[in-house]
Amino acid sequence: MSEPSDLKWMGQALVLAQRAWDEGEVPVGAVLVRHGEVIGEGWNRPIGGNDPTAHAEIQALRAAGERLGNYRLPGSTLYVTLEPCPMCAGAIVHARVERVVFGATDPRAGAAGSVFDLLPSDQRFNHRTACEGGVLADEAGRLLRDFFRERRKSSSSSR
Repeated sequence: MSEPSDLKWMGQALVLAQRAWDEGEVPVGAVLVRHGEVIGEGWNRPIGGNDPTAHAEIQALRAAGERLGNYRLPGSTLYVTLEPCPMCAGAIVHARVERVVFGATDPRAGAAGSVFDLLPSDQRFNHRTACEGGVLADEAGRLLRDFFRERRKSSSSSR
């Protein structure tokens, strides 16, 4: 069940998603919080960084690991505007993130119940991550739809 602060942190993730859009990336943002403090944040950067692993979640996990000097992040909550993919879900489990809160579901590659069920249900992992979706889902979904609509429009007009 959502906590009161979930809306605040998801709002911050949406600001980061807009930053991704401004940089020409798919608008996904992520904020990693522990004890009410941001320990890492990120936004999609695979195109700009020529790095297929530079998803918002991975960027936030890397930033937190650097900041804390540890790749394990117990007691943390990751807020992300789009349901994590399998790659990100694996990193979340390995980092021992306690909870994931996401906005929009990903019907193509979601790993928190939409397509795959790696968070939190896969019993083969040695760590379970609580997961909740749908927080500010309308806002997150609208941002993604608008981004792709604009992209299709500009690619069809350049033909």
